[in-house]
Amino acid sequence: MMKMNASSGNNLSQECIGGRARCEELAKSSSFYRIVYTEIEEIGWEPLRRLGGDLTYFSFHILDKKGRAHILEIQLDRDYPKSPPSVSADVPYMFTLEWSASSRLKDVMHQFQKHLDNLQEFWSVLDDIDKSLCVVDVKQPSRASSVRRIHAGNDCIILVHIDFNDPKSLPECRFIGPLPPAMHMNNLHTSWRRNSKKWSKEISFRENLECILGTELPKPPGLQEEDDHQQVECGICYAQFLPTDEELGARSGTPTDYTCENISCNKSFHSLCLTDWLRSITTTRQSFDVLFGNCPYCSDPVAVKINNK
Repeated sequence: MMKMNASSGNNLSQECIGGRARCEELAKSSSFYRIVYTEIEEIGWEPLRRLGGDLTYFSFHILDKKGRAHILEIQLDRDYPKSPPSVSADVPYMFTLEWSASSRLKDVMHQFQKHLDNLQEFWSVLDDIDKSLCVVDVKQPSRASSVRRIHAGNDCIILVHIDFNDPKSLPECRFIGPLPPAMHMNNLHTSWRRNSKKWSKEISFRENLECILGTELPKPPGLQEEDDHQQVECGICYAQFLPTDEELGARSGTPTDYTCENISCNKSFHSLCLTDWLRSITTTRQSFDVLFGNCPYCSDPVAVKINNK
């Protein structure tokens, strides 16, 4: 399975959009180019991130239900659409593409979106681990990886493997530490074997680990400081939380849930506020249920999923 690097996606997107005229010219030269150009038009140019010169390769930026960004790569044969496209993405496993003579690129997008929906709980568990525990090499975790290495103190590492089919179930677990094994690691291993049956799907991953191991695990750097400070304010409404209002449904009273990907900006927003702000800007574009525009502070591209619930 191929893994994707979306770090330069924003600039490439502008390049792809700028090459639209060139693609339109190619569409006049053969039925293959005409079909591909028409189907990209059908999807929209805003989510396009990379585009091969011969239109046989491109990638799309897609947001899942939780606003996580994903890059879907698509490779076409010259006899497309007779032959189905090849697809790859940074996911733990790829879906089986359903393809027929009447299928189009938008069908690939829809099937990939459904695949992302099936993986939401898996990624939520991993996100919970990354935010609540001291994880080794967590700065740029791969969305395809189901493994996390967790600091357990005294030079001990807990290697956990999350089942993407049942992510809240008891994970596979190994304990790694100095040789010969120190007492701390032996105690953790013994507690795991003795208490692993206590694992519960009703509580968080951290709570489960600490309950089974009988010890408090190290927190990630900065988490304690964050606990001691107030919730980050929204860069648009300047409030920590959305109002408590029945009309907001599940979003009533929720904290900021979107952060600009520009590290030098890193401004936080309520996705609802950002959606309303983007809709007020004439340059904002929409593709399916995603709005594409620019950050109110640094002007870097942003993409936010519209939540109509």
